[in-house]
Amino acid sequence: MADRTPAWTAAEIMSVVASRLLRDGMSCFVGIGIPSTVANLARNTHAPNLFLIYEAGALGAKPYRLPLSIGDGELAETADSVVSVPEIFNYWLQGGHIDVGYLSAAQIDRFGNLNTTVIGPDYHQPKVRLPGAGGAPEIAAHCREVTVIMRHARRAFVPRVDFVTSVGLGPAPETRSRLGFRGAGPINVITDLGILRPDPQDDELTLVAVHPGVDVRDVQDQTQWPLRVASPLEVTDAPTSEELAVLRDLISRS
Repeated sequence: MADRTPAWTAAEIMSVVASRLLRDGMSCFVGIGIPSTVANLARNTHAPNLFLIYEAGALGAKPYRLPLSIGDGELAETADSVVSVPEIFNYWLQGGHIDVGYLSAAQIDRFGNLNTTVIGPDYHQPKVRLPGAGGAPEIAAHCREVTVIMRHARRAFVPRVDFVTSVGLGPAPETRSRLGFRGAGPINVITDLGILRPDPQDDELTLVAVHPGVDVRDVQDQTQWPLRVASPLEVTDAPTSEELAVLRDLISRS
């Protein structure tokens, strides 16, 4: 019997699919962790002129290895310039100069609202207190578009987040315009199972693609709300040998 084990891990296909969304020449606000992996994979493959912006002030960073934090010296050493944190937020982000922001979260709801603050109904006595907001609310509000990258787990994909750290698209279509947000919000949610995008009618996240070997029921089982499925449902392209080689090399030297 042929071995049907995929030639990639769940984290690898999530990173590869997310990196393909980045176009050469875009400006990208990069967080640490998977977002940084994704952005640097794109920069080392199809988007060599991707302009990476890190929260601590690095503009045009070109790290050889993945940074450990936003204050990693590798970012300043390889950047075109380094500016103050107020300039990053007041001019670059709030001024609408950044094309895309990549975010992750502990919880996401059906309208793309993100929670990185607390798990549980009581803010003062939560079940789990999370790291908090950081720059995520500003990224979600002011980048021209946002892509969310996170593992697809039932505890994370909830009908309503326990705390809205970063506003997504709802619960009403006019939510973002009413709040005066400049950006379009989360237009892609990339997981280790597939891709979700907002329905153009009511902004509810809808499954538009699954990764090779993933069944729709797998995605629905890991989602706490009745997940809509697009028709036709697409299947993402498998990672190429080049993409996997570059990704694995990037991780091995970090």
